Amino acid sequence: MSDFRFTITHQDKKTNARTGIIQTKHGVIRTPAFVPVGTAASVKALTPDEIKAANIDVFFVNTYHMLFRPGIEIIKKSEGLHKFMDWDYPVMTDSGGFQAFSLGDFGPRNIQTQNHPGGGRTDSPGVKGLEQTFCKIMDNGIEFKSVWDGSTVFLGPTESIKAQIDLGSDIMMAFDECTFYPISHHRAKIAMERTHRWLSQCIKTANRRNKKSGALYGIVQGSVFEDLRISSAEYVSKQDVQGIAIGSVANSREPREKVFAVLDWTMPLLLPTQKPIHFLGIGEVEDIFLSIERGIDSLDCIGPTRLGRMGWIFDKNIGLKEKFRFDVTKSKFAADTKPPVLHCRCFTCQHYTRAYLNHLFKSRELLAYRLATIHNLTFFGDLMEEIRHAILDSSFLKLQRNWLI
Repeated sequence: MSDFRFTITHQDKKTNARTGIIQTKHGVIRTPAFVPVGTAASVKALTPDEIKAANIDVFFVNTYHMLFRPGIEIIKKSEGLHKFMDWDYPVMTDSGGFQAFSLGDFGPRNIQTQNHPGGGRTDSPGVKGLEQTFCKIMDNGIEFKSVWDGSTVFLGPTESIKAQIDLGSDIMMAFDECTFYPISHHRAKIAMERTHRWLSQCIKTANRRNKKSGALYGIVQGSVFEDLRISSAEYVSKQDVQGIAIGSVANSREPREKVFAVLDWTMPLLLPTQKPIHFLGIGEVEDIFLSIERGIDSLDCIGPTRLGRMGWIFDKNIGLKEKFRFDVTKSKFAADTKPPVLHCRCFTCQHYTRAYLNHLFKSRELLAYRLATIHNLTFFGDLMEEIRHAILDSSFLKLQRNWLI
């Protein structure tokens, strides 16, 4: 943890937007930062050089998946994720809790808790028609069935942090209980309080490993309830953590207006800590601007890469109404000899046409996924660079209006 430092380099005078540098053992993360998701130790279809060329400093690896494939011991033998992936830059890891919670055969509906054996969404007595439960949340962790071989696995705060340390993570997420929307206030409070107890255990485990552990981010929970979010923000901000994450927002089914209400409730309590603040699961262009305006330092999302593999190409000229993207697989692009996006610096746009991408997708050629992902990741990497420059020269709100009109 001694290698971790966060320095705020500039504060916008009209908003809470700020630039900064997160220093880790494997280099710096320039904030605000977009963090792509490399679930299985790979940002799908891209090499490390291509990720870095897209103006990306860090990406997320999923602890849950690493537990099963290839297994923590194999990664330890490879001297950690960085050498395993040949990525000599910062790596974030999540706790694995969300996947354990959601990847059972029936997802979050098929959950038992010690307090409510019937389920995870409401306080009602379960979901009829399901013969067995694939995830059981207990006070000491989560017991679940592997989606690969059906074996029963236990994952708790101690196990999660030990695994993340063994992976060699630069930034670890605390183990938390994720909740889904809709949920009752009573059930959300139980999950929040359990998350707080787990955070204490995460901190103890990380501290015992001392210099071997990466920085630990505590996670603010509380679903859509203002009093719970405030209570959680107050608790997490006082703990011995190096950073803070806002959790269970985009991963749940909360209404969009609730997503940013959560920031309005919590950021006034978190910003005074001078710690980096991460917003989990946020990736739409509009949401990035709204989050950074409130003081968020980093965000992660699967959207740009997943949408790229589906044929969606990001382009500022498409505009907010169309979420800044178009579907290159449509027949109208079959003979379009223009670059995918005019004036884009990425490898894809410098070498290929919309017609060629359309052909690759229609032919189901693997190169289609690679080229689309290169472009989309560059789009988001360059957007963050543009935002950082705008904050530095006090033109953030002007840039925001320019994008979101």
